[in-house]
Amino acid sequence: MSRQKTDKHHSLTNSMAEILAPCGGYESLIAAIRAGADAVYVGSKAFSARQNAKNFDKDELKSAVAECHKHAVKIYQAINTVVLDSQLDELLNELEFACEIGIDGLITQDLCLTEIVKQVCLKMPIHASTQMTLHTKNGVLSARELGFSRVVVSREVSKEVLTELCGLDIEIEAFVHGALCMSVSGQCFLSAMIGSRSANRGLCAGACRLPFSCGDKQNYALSLKDMSYIRHIQELKEIGVSSFKIEGRMKRPEYTAASVYECRKALEGVPPDMELLKSVFSRSGFTDGYYTNHLGKDMFGIRQKEDVVSANDVLPNLKNLYKNEIKKYKIDFHIDIQFDRPVTLTAEANGSRVVITGESPQRAYNRPIDDEYVLKQLSKLGGSQYEIGELNCNIENGTMVSASALNGLRREAVLALDKAICEKNTKVIPFDKEKATKLILDLGLASAKAITKPRIRISLSKISLLENIDLSCIEFVTVSLSELSNSAFEFDDSIKDKICISLPRYMNNEQKVIDDIHVLKDKGFFRFEATNLAHLRILNNLKLEIHTGFGFNITNSIALKALAKYNVKDAVVSFELKANEINRLKSPIDFGIISYGKLPLMLCVNCPIKASVGCKDCKGCLTDRTGRRFKVRCNKKYDYYELLNSDVLYLADKLSEFRNISFHTLCFDDETTDEINNIINAYKNNLPCEGAFTRGLYFRGII
Repeated sequence: MSRQKTDKHHSLTNSMAEILAPCGGYESLIAAIRAGADAVYVGSKAFSARQNAKNFDKDELKSAVAECHKHAVKIYQAINTVVLDSQLDELLNELEFACEIGIDGLITQDLCLTEIVKQVCLKMPIHASTQMTLHTKNGVLSARELGFSRVVVSREVSKEVLTELCGLDIEIEAFVHGALCMSVSGQCFLSAMIGSRSANRGLCAGACRLPFSCGDKQNYALSLKDMSYIRHIQELKEIGVSSFKIEGRMKRPEYTAASVYECRKALEGVPPDMELLKSVFSRSGFTDGYYTNHLGKDMFGIRQKEDVVSANDVLPNLKNLYKNEIKKYKIDFHIDIQFDRPVTLTAEANGSRVVITGESPQRAYNRPIDDEYVLKQLSKLGGSQYEIGELNCNIENGTMVSASALNGLRREAVLALDKAICEKNTKVIPFDKEKATKLILDLGLASAKAITKPRIRISLSKISLLENIDLSCIEFVTVSLSELSNSAFEFDDSIKDKICISLPRYMNNEQKVIDDIHVLKDKGFFRFEATNLAHLRILNNLKLEIHTGFGFNITNSIALKALAKYNVKDAVVSFELKANEINRLKSPIDFGIISYGKLPLMLCVNCPIKASVGCKDCKGCLTDRTGRRFKVRCNKKYDYYELLNSDVLYLADKLSEFRNISFHTLCFDDETTDEINNIINAYKNNLPCEGAFTRGLYFRGII
C-alpha cells in the first residue's frame, strides 16, 4: 500500500539565494535554523570581530556544525580580526579544528589567513570580509585572484555598483539588514584611539553612537540608522547577490528569528513586516540610503526610548518563531513485517536512506496489524524536522507489532536519518600539519631587520606647500590623487621623482580613478600609494611602483610576505600595533609607520557635517561631549570624508623605540610651511614636543 500525506510541504526548502543569519550563541543558532536560514555565521572564542558576543567554545562549535548540517544549513566561521605574530600558533590550531569539524567556509580580513590556507588547507573556502573594504570591480577581482570564493562587499555600495560586482565570476554577499557603521568597515579606528578597544580586533565600543556635534546644538552626527534592504530582496536576487547577510551577532535570538523569517517571506513574494522588524530593534527606523543613492540627513538616527519600549512589547511573542522544529523534509517509510524474521523499517529523506531492524512480530490473537495502524505510529514526527511522505507496508497476515515497538523503530530511524544527512553535508577538509609546523618554525628562525636610521617621508594635504619646504632629508612626498589632479603646480624633474601619489581610500567611480592615474603616468609620475586591495591590481596592470598605506591593516609578518608577492615595494603597518609588536615583525619588504600627524579615525561616504548643517555652514570639524574637536577632511573629487583625531601624534623623541622600521611618515594637514620645517627638523634631531600631543597606540596598545 502507498499513501501520501496531503499537507503542503514547508516552503522553506525552496531553492533560493542564501539567507545568512548571525549567531552570537547557541540559542540564536537554533532560532536561525528554525526560522528558515540557509546558512549561519558564528565566531569562536578567538579571532572573532564580535568578541563581546557569547560566541562558541570548541565543544559548542562542533555541536553547532552537527546541528546545522543535520538541517542542511551551512555554517561559516568568522576568523575576521587582524592577527599578531604572537597568535599564529593559536590561529593554526583554530584553523585545524575548523577543517576537522567540517566548517563550510571562513570569513577573514587578514591576508595572513589567505596565505596560510593556500599552504595548509587549500580546499577550505574563504570569504573576504567586509573589513577588507572591497567595493569596486578591481577590488573584487583582486580577492578572486587571492583565492577567495566569495566577497562580502562594503555596505556603502549602490545598486548600480552592486549590479556590476554581481556580474563578476565570484559569489557576492551583501548585507541586507542590521546595524550600519558611520565608517567604512575595516577603516574605523575611533574606538581604538579613544578607549583602546579596536574594531579590527573585535572589541569596538561603538564610540560613534556617542554625542558628536558640528554646531552649537549637541547631536549624534556619527550615528546612522540601521540598514534594511529586505524590501529590495527580490531585486537583489535578480541582480545576482548570492548571499543575503543579516548583521547582529550581538543581538538576541528573537532578533535573529524575526529578521530571517521576514527575509524568507520577502524572497517568497510576501511583503515583509517592517513595523515588526522596527519594533524588534532599530535606531529611529531603517535606511536604504546607500543602496538607493539617497544620502544625507534621513540616514541618521539613534536608539530612543520608544525603540526600547516597542521591543519589550514584541519580543515575548517572537519566541514562537523558533519554538518548534520546522518541517523541512518528507520522510518515506517502507516497513516489512513477516513471521520468523525481524521487523525492518527503511526510511528515506533528502537523498539519505537508513534501515532499522527490530524484534520479530508476534502472532495476533485479536486484531492483527494493518496499514492504518502503522501509519498512525510512524506519523508521530512532531519533535523532528520531518513530516510523513509515502508509506509502503509489506505485512504478513496475522502479525502484530506493539505501538511502543513501532514508535521505537520510528525514533531510531529519525535519529539515523539526522546522522546520515549531517554526515552527507559535513566535508572534512585536509589539513597539512607538517606544513603548518614548518611555517611557524621558518618564521621563528627568521630574524627581524635592524635599522640604524629610518628614512623620513612626508605627506601633504596641499601640493603648493612644497615650494617652501626643505626636502633635503626627505625620501619622498606623498600627496593625494585628487590634490595632484586638481593642481596647476609646476614640477621640475627633481621634485617629480620625489612624489608618491596616494590613491583614494574609497572609490564611487573606479574608472574615473584609473583615468586620472593614466594622465599622471603620462606626465612622468611613477610612484603610487595603494590604500586598498583594488589598487594593487590597478597599479600592477599599469606597471607602476607600489607602496601600501595603513588601510591594509597589516599586523603580522605573513601579511607583509603576502604583499611582497604583489610587487609591493614597502608597506605602512597598522598604527594599532605597539612598538614591541612592530619590532618583532619579519619581512621581505621594507615597512614603516606613521609617526606624526592627526591620524584618520574614520573613512566615511556620507558627510556628517553636510547631513547635519549643510556645506554652507560647515566649520570643518565635529566636537565630542568632552569638547575635543575632530577635523573632517573632505575629498570632494572622489566623494569621501575622513574624521581625523583631535590630538597630534608625535614620536620624534621616541623613534629609537622602533628598531626595525625602514621609514616613518610625517602627515601634515593644516600646518604652515614654517611649522612643517620645524617638525621635520625635530624629527631629524629627535627633539621632544613642546605642545600637546599623543603617542597614539604605539605604547599603550589595544585591549
